[in-house]
Amino acid sequence: MVYLTSVTNDRIKDIAKLMKSSKRRRERGVFIAEGLRLVSEVPADRLEELYIEETFYEKQEAADSFDERLKALMEAVEEKGMCFKISDAVMNKLSDTETPQGILAVVKTEAADIESLTGQDATADGEKPFIIVMDGLQDPGNMGTIIRTAEGAGVTGILISNDSVDPYSPKVVRSTMGAVFRMKICVSRDLAGDIGKLKEQGITVFGTHLSGKEFYDEDFTGAAAFLIGNEGRGLKDEVAETADRLLRIPMKGNVESLNAGVSAAVVMYEVLRQRR
Repeated sequence: MVYLTSVTNDRIKDIAKLMKSSKRRRERGVFIAEGLRLVSEVPADRLEELYIEETFYEKQEAADSFDERLKALMEAVEEKGMCFKISDAVMNKLSDTETPQGILAVVKTEAADIESLTGQDATADGEKPFIIVMDGLQDPGNMGTIIRTAEGAGVTGILISNDSVDPYSPKVVRSTMGAVFRMKICVSRDLAGDIGKLKEQGITVFGTHLSGKEFYDEDFTGAAAFLIGNEGRGLKDEVAETADRLLRIPMKGNVESLNAGVSAAVVMYEVLRQRR
């Protein structure tokens, strides 16, 4: 295991760029996962590099308490010469959290395309497509929550506009609690055009919108996609216009709308309820 102690090391500088730059992540086709729980969920075939803080490593080694899954991942990357021990100072420099968690991984991005969301292998066991479409979301916590909830609710694919927050930013990845490794995620350069491709495959497109009809009156048992808009302005007009039907979540009191993550969760679990 190579020991790295300098923040000016080229490899360390590249990790710092990957943490901060979505452009750099796209160029390399990778993203960062930080923390023992998250790293332990990385699929072995997608693990590119592993960085372990010296103090974290020594504590685990002294107590003989290395997680078995982590041991297997360490062995896999050590064979490729890509398992590194780093000084505490370097980890403090790299970490995206106030309290560094002692371990981070470089993970290969497995980006889906629109065809993989709608094609023959898009779903398993004869499921109908169930797709969440995010238009211009900016809050990493919201996006991470939606991705995590999507896995729990049985969503088969996620389509994200390219003006949204990067789904592979460290904060989003952390918020997904591992779901980012398992969900099909497609980042779209032409959201309206890609929504059109969903419709061509017989997928009914529903848009969450304040002027829509109450969504509890709808049937979601068929192939369906749901448009979730920006936290402040909602759906762009050109995106809302692609919807077959506009829906609204009923509100009591003086509340006009819900947080985007909460709205998405309400919709997703109504779909799951209807499809059970």
